[in-house]
Amino acid sequence: MVFMVVFFFLSQNFGERTCQNVSRPNIVMVMSDAFDGRLSFDPGSKVVQLPYINYLRELGSTFVNAYTNSPICCPSRAAMWSGRFVHLTQSWNNNKCLDANATTWMDLLKRNGYHTKMMGKMDYISGGHSLSNRVEAWTREVQFLLRQEGRPVSELVGNMSTVRVMTKDWTNTDEATQWIRQTGAVSHEPFALYLGLNLPHPYQTRSLGPTAGGSTFRSSPYWLTKVSSELVSVPKWLPMSAMHPVDFYSTVTKNCSGAFTVDEVKSIRTFYYAMCAEADAMLGQVISALRETGLLNNTVVIFTADHGELAMEHRQFYKMSMLEGSSHVPLLITGPGLMSGLQVDQLVSLVDLYPTVLEIAGISAPVDLSGHSLLPLISTSSDFSKKSHSDWVLSEYHGCNANASTYMLRVGHWKYITYSDGLSVPPQLFNLALDKDELYNVVFKFPDVQAHLDKLLRDIVDYPEVSKAVHLYNKEAFSAWRDSLGSNYSQVIANLRWHMDWQKDVFANERAIDEWLSDSDG
Repeated sequence: MVFMVVFFFLSQNFGERTCQNVSRPNIVMVMSDAFDGRLSFDPGSKVVQLPYINYLRELGSTFVNAYTNSPICCPSRAAMWSGRFVHLTQSWNNNKCLDANATTWMDLLKRNGYHTKMMGKMDYISGGHSLSNRVEAWTREVQFLLRQEGRPVSELVGNMSTVRVMTKDWTNTDEATQWIRQTGAVSHEPFALYLGLNLPHPYQTRSLGPTAGGSTFRSSPYWLTKVSSELVSVPKWLPMSAMHPVDFYSTVTKNCSGAFTVDEVKSIRTFYYAMCAEADAMLGQVISALRETGLLNNTVVIFTADHGELAMEHRQFYKMSMLEGSSHVPLLITGPGLMSGLQVDQLVSLVDLYPTVLEIAGISAPVDLSGHSLLPLISTSSDFSKKSHSDWVLSEYHGCNANASTYMLRVGHWKYITYSDGLSVPPQLFNLALDKDELYNVVFKFPDVQAHLDKLLRDIVDYPEVSKAVHLYNKEAFSAWRDSLGSNYSQVIANLRWHMDWQKDVFANERAIDEWLSDSDG
């Protein structure tokens, strides 16, 4: 199979040409879903075979401190496509993202002579997710717990010849490579291609019905052989009684508060890594098409993800958290005039891709962007100004499975996480140099650090005011939705994907919902 010949690519010479000394390069971005960025560099990369990510590491630059701007699909992708932080786009949840007329970097490439193509998972326009996602986001502030997800499980399918497990992604990948061969290869214009993958996002749990969320980690024996099972770790968990209140809420709503055996946890993690290997093979098929058509020499290839996957770290799966497994994303860039084999320690985030892509194409960037071009960090040319990049990254979260708006500021080895108005929910502070597992909240041991980081965060975003705006939006949006249903409200909400006795747990809390909606404090 074509994607198994990766090491042959290592003989490919990209040369020393800069983007400015050749015709404008093609740009190809592959964005996966829920890919833990720590797997793109050592030691995380050793647990699973990812030959094409390793290929990009050899030929290009790997950003080892890349973060999502929001650890959930739509708001994260909205930030990437718009180049603006979540509080600026007001992309609050998986149903409240960008307006349909928002200008993306792909729009600007098209206006400036690029032949553009987008396929696969986009997920950045408002209304892109299900009704259950909308209601889950709107009811997160009501004072009762809803188990919103199915219990995470692993599922074996097929046999050693079953390569294409995620058939929809493979279909989109086939279409992308066909487009490269039939359109990109004959285009007289430079082209820009975006391929969005769903893997390694967990699959919908079919046994829970058509409205169930994604809690099944599914793979085949073929991909499981790519995982070094002896290196699959079993994460350390804090006792439930010692968890931060928001982490506790997330654990319960993600249906992870019950008992799990070591074998269950290890199996979920093993299957997740196998799903990452399958996603890597799709990236490989795209690289193969570029090389075989002679386009790779003049194409910038970018691989990244919208967010990570906790895979049972901190007694959770999914994302929706500022912990490393959820917020750390892969970011690898290779192409003509870019450094090879470079590992970049600079803190970066997905909003940086907008100005980076435009600078690659020689297009002036809008002045209201939140990010900075990454080319000065990775270009071989002195023509790119070595202007400084911010020494911090910001991520924020306002959706379901967390009962408070969440803000993360990463500066150096410190990670500061604060919630809501900064007062009603205790903050967290982690020293990632000493505590890579994020088990020890040292916020009370280092009050000066906390005060400094909180001031810096408030200089970037007035987060208490943003939290108020989200709170008001949640109430108004939920109230309008409920009023629109009339007498059908109870039936509709009972058929959403929550896994519990609705007669007992939800209908009994109608008063709590009414009190929340009638609260006039904004």
